[in-house]
This record gives sequence, C-alpha cells and structure tokens, in this order.
Amino acid sequence: MPTRDEAWPQGTPCWIDCQVDDTAAARDFYSALFGWTVEDGPADAGGYLMATLEGRPAAGIGPKPDNMRMMPSTWTTYFAAERADEIAEKVSKAGGQVFMPPFDVLDVGRMFIGADPTGGVFGVWEAKAHTGAGIFNQPGAYCWNELHTGGYEQAHDFYHAVFGWTYTEIGDGESFTYSTFKLPGGGEEVGGMMDASALSTPTYWLTWIQVDDTDGALAKATDLGASVIMGPDDSPFGRMGILQAPQGEVFGIIDPAKAVGEVPTGS
Repeated sequence: MPTRDEAWPQGTPCWIDCQVDDTAAARDFYSALFGWTVEDGPADAGGYLMATLEGRPAAGIGPKPDNMRMMPSTWTTYFAAERADEIAEKVSKAGGQVFMPPFDVLDVGRMFIGADPTGGVFGVWEAKAHTGAGIFNQPGAYCWNELHTGGYEQAHDFYHAVFGWTYTEIGDGESFTYSTFKLPGGGEEVGGMMDASALSTPTYWLTWIQVDDTDGALAKATDLGASVIMGPDDSPFGRMGILQAPQGEVFGIIDPAKAVGEVPTGS
C-alpha cells in the first residue's frame, strides 16, 4: 500500500480537493464510489471535509466560497512547496496569476490558488500539520495529475520557471502531443501535460483516481448520477474513463492493471 507520512518534495502533486455547492451530496457520491470515509473538519474549517482511505488522508471536499458560487464545481490539484510565498512570487514573475496572497489554514498549512498563463488553475500547499495525501497509487486514491492546455509550449516554460520541471515527450507530435514531467534532479515522472489546442476546451488540471475495475466504476458512477464523458478505453497506461460527477466536477479513473500495448519511450 503506497503511503507517505512526510511532506512531499517541492513541485510534486501532493493533494487534491473538489469545490462543490453541496458537500453532503459530494460526501455521499464519493464515499459510495471510492469507499472513502469522509469526516467533518473542525468548526473553524469553513465546512471543509477530509476524505480518508485506510485511515489516511486521500482528498478534500469543500464548499465554494460565498463570492464564487457561480463558478463550476471542480477538482483542484495542489503542488507541494517548501515556502508558498516564494512560489507565489515565481508564479507572478513567470506570467501566471495569484488569485489571493498566500494564507495560513489554521495550523495545518499555508496555501494559495493560482493559474498558469494558459489558464490552468492549481493550488500550492506548504505543509505543516497536514502534509498532503497519505495514500496514493492504489484503488480509491489519486494516482496521476495532468494539464490539458491550449498553450503547450508556454505551459512548459511556465512550470519549468516555477518548479524546475523537466519534460519527456511521449506523444507522436502529430495526433497526440503529450509529455511527462519530473522534478529537478530527475527521478520518476510525477505528472503529465497534454496539448489540447485542437479540442477548443478551457485549460484545466485533470485528476486521475485509481480503480480496480474501470467498467464497473463507470457503471456505478452512472448509477450514482454521474455522466461518462469518455471511455472505457484501453491504453498502455491502463483501462480508463473520464467522468463528470453529479455537481459537474470532472475527474478520470484508471485501472493500471489492465494496460494494453507498449508504453511510449519518449525522447
């Protein structure tokens, strides 16, 4: 069972949460779909709920801010930072936006929400009492995060300037342009980036959650009120699908055990 008890290295996708209109309905949906135990936060947490899996933090569910009730429900990917304030400065210098200055979240961490120049919204988390996801890469936990962007090269430059990511192209450069990224110093890939310019869709970060039966999970999600946007489809990375939850937030599911074909080697 892949678990972690300490803060994640800077630039790593370290946490996911969704912002919805009805947190109680989201609790019911995700608990039924992924087997999460969703617990209420403290009274001063603003209605934020913590989802756990095997007793470890897996994801968050929060209400939309009062002044943003008209925004779509969405999943947000958070990147680890040693010092959130320094990353916020880098975001601004690299041409991104910081929607609000970094702020403390009780005693659990310090954070801000920003966007890259192509429109991809993300969070940055400086760990204190809450170090981020304590479980990952197993059914019911997040396993991958990728940017779908209409400004592929611009996004490459931005995230390299902010987090020092380096990229490996694994697409064919024609019908499918995709790269994985690593932290400075190398190591394993920690996320991906896709050129979505041909799709005419807004730029967004897509969260993937692992399952052990993609077809069954898609059917169950549909029974719970979700809509299937894509899939099920086979790939070298696993059998996958993309869902829109009943309140509108989009996320992917994948069963890596059902991989078909060879993984691209990249360049």
